[in-house]
Amino acid sequence: MTPINYKHLHYFWVVAQEGSITRAAERLGVAVQTISGQLSLLERQLGKALFNSQGRGLVLSEAGRVAQGYADQIFQLGEALAEAVEGVGSESTLRLRAGISDGIPKLLAYRLLSTVTSMPADVRLICDEGEFETLLADLALHRLDVVLTDRAAPVSANLKVFSTPLGEFATGLFATQGLAEQYRQDFPKSLDGAPLLLPTRHNALRGRIDRWLENSNIHPKIVGEFEDSALLTTFGRGGLGIFPAPLALAEQVASQLQAVPLGAMNGVSEHIYAISNERRIRHPAVEALCAAAPQVVIEPRV
Repeated sequence: MTPINYKHLHYFWVVAQEGSITRAAERLGVAVQTISGQLSLLERQLGKALFNSQGRGLVLSEAGRVAQGYADQIFQLGEALAEAVEGVGSESTLRLRAGISDGIPKLLAYRLLSTVTSMPADVRLICDEGEFETLLADLALHRLDVVLTDRAAPVSANLKVFSTPLGEFATGLFATQGLAEQYRQDFPKSLDGAPLLLPTRHNALRGRIDRWLENSNIHPKIVGEFEDSALLTTFGRGGLGIFPAPLALAEQVASQLQAVPLGAMNGVSEHIYAISNERRIRHPAVEALCAAAPQVVIEPRV
């Protein structure tokens, strides 16, 4: 097969986004006939129809959906290439686009990413927060350089990424001073009937906490479940209930959330992974993050 004409592919990509050759022509500032002709040449080269007619518009065929997935990656990589080359040859800024799973404690994400911000190079950190699956999709499309999450990436032939464990952070329960005074004595038995704030069951930590409660024969009153860890700790700071947090960050939890540790949950820890694209040459900031992992302090301080 002869090499793909990327101009033809770009026209196809815009038509796929707009759902109409006419709207694509308006967006690109070219004649309808130009796009129609070059789209036909691309279909002839690939040997497949990329669109089917539907009313006055177009919908992607099965082959078109496959082609769009590749076109997304190609043109997004083109944008990334332009950004990467822009500052070469001068005092350039190293950009790290990090995705942070919404279930990870934000104080912990800051602690880990401080390895990157303390690099000798001039680093610009661009953070995005979202759900695990959404962040992995953005990573696969090279919109992100690394994803920090609470679980390893699933094994898949179609998903060429790999996971690096950054550590296991012993987890305990924290509360405002008033709640701590009420429930600290005879911990953890004192938690029977106590108000508790927990991550939802989408979070890997939740299963470990549930098993700890069951094994300890403790039955608290769960007053809130949260997908977003920042929202969970905000409610905890307000005194709505007792909440989990890494014990190694007790000082930061005290200063920023005005909460103190009640005690450890033996055997319960927050597992953090860095997921990155499988490349021969990896991002230097991602390398620094993963290389520093064994040096991260994960022992609790209570």
